[in-house]
Amino acid sequence: MLIGTVKEGDDAVGGADRVMRGLVQRHGPCTLRKGRGDHFAALVESIVYQQLAGKAAAAIHARFVGQFDAGLTPEHVSAAPDGVFTRAGLSRAKTASIRDLAAKVADGTVPLRGIGRLKDEDVIERLVAVRGIGRWTAEMFLMFQLGRLDVWPVDDYGVRKGYARAYGLPDLPKPKELAAFGERFRPYRSVAAWYCWRAVETLTPAVAAVKTPKKPRRRS
Repeated sequence: MLIGTVKEGDDAVGGADRVMRGLVQRHGPCTLRKGRGDHFAALVESIVYQQLAGKAAAAIHARFVGQFDAGLTPEHVSAAPDGVFTRAGLSRAKTASIRDLAAKVADGTVPLRGIGRLKDEDVIERLVAVRGIGRWTAEMFLMFQLGRLDVWPVDDYGVRKGYARAYGLPDLPKPKELAAFGERFRPYRSVAAWYCWRAVETLTPAVAAVKTPKKPRRRS
């Protein structure tokens, strides 16, 4: 479901209007890339990062993953005792979410094999069946793990704040309003979202690997 390239997205988004052109010139090129590693591990990381600042989340994630010498797999996570989660610093809610993800992936309720061939909305529908994974987390998975270029996360605080700041709006746009504003960036709305994050020097947890600034806490 990839459409064009990130470079083409920069050109298209920068050509949408003078404001976005300025953001592209100031913060470009966009560093959105398809994620490395397996999808299960990426979703576990997304759950860990929910509602946490980057450094705290990174520390918890490292402690959790570091306990799985044989690899972070649904089977190993399902078999892990509760102490593995508590020693890492995971809350009960996140422990329950990660266990539910592991169980549903293992039993085929939420199959991840071949998920990259699905359309965006089908991916979201599949992932939100997991406890603790909402639309926002699924959208971040689309953008930063599957490399989808036309995702517009209208509920994301950083995107809303960045758009308002860049375009001089007195208030944060409501999700419905932001959805309409984003239409002119199709089919590269993920690139436009990335520049909205840059406008407030923010970042989603999944992008930490590409050495860009951090994003405010956001609910799933």
